[in-house]
Amino acid sequence: MKIAITGKGGVGKTSVAAGLVMLFKNKGKKVIAIDADPDANLATTLGFLGPERPEPISELKKLILERTGEVGAFFKLNPKVDDIPDKFSAKRDNVTLIEMGTVKKGGAGCVCPESAFLKALLSHIFLNRDEVVIVDMEAGIEHMGRGTAQSVENFLIVVEPNSTSVDTAGKIKQLAEGLGIKDISVIVNKVRSKEDKDFIKKNLKGINIQGYIDFDELVLSSRGLMPEKSKFMRQLEEAFNGKTNR
Repeated sequence: MKIAITGKGGVGKTSVAAGLVMLFKNKGKKVIAIDADPDANLATTLGFLGPERPEPISELKKLILERTGEVGAFFKLNPKVDDIPDKFSAKRDNVTLIEMGTVKKGGAGCVCPESAFLKALLSHIFLNRDEVVIVDMEAGIEHMGRGTAQSVENFLIVVEPNSTSVDTAGKIKQLAEGLGIKDISVIVNKVRSKEDKDFIKKNLKGINIQGYIDFDELVLSSRGLMPEKSKFMRQLEEAFNGKTNR
């Protein structure tokens, strides 16, 4: 399974990403968990704290310079990255955690050695690794190229029951379809009532709804760590039961 997770900030996509990592891990699967969100909270949510946390890939300036062979404005778009997942990650049980880090851009559409390196790394992991891959993306899905995107088995958009979240989901769907992604679905988070579900059904058209997750105070009070025994985890497993059992 290769699952990319995105959505508007604050909807709980990192919680969904961490929850899926834990579900696959508990099924005995080997999982690569990738934090490709500049906000980078996946490590904390999975319990990789302090020195356990891996160094962000974008901060490996010397290595990136060597691999991309940057000379002035010229550099390789397909640098060697196959050794990166094992060398620059944190491991616990069946989970390998990689943090992509933040690339400081000079402007919209900026292409730089760091962004080329991250895109090549993500592409390599999607296309050549046989572990389950869970990626906590940013809404712009900018780390993805067309070849990478087409190897995604499920592009999951996390929404909550409000207009801005639903609007963002529609824009992300268009971006994903433009990259050739076929399997696009939604998980609805922070549901508090039947009216919330009715709002989603009325306003979110043309996207498969994978499932609904109720607002869970236990997740809110866990101070960033994902509690394994929670309504959130139970409902997430119900939504993804077929996929986690593959």
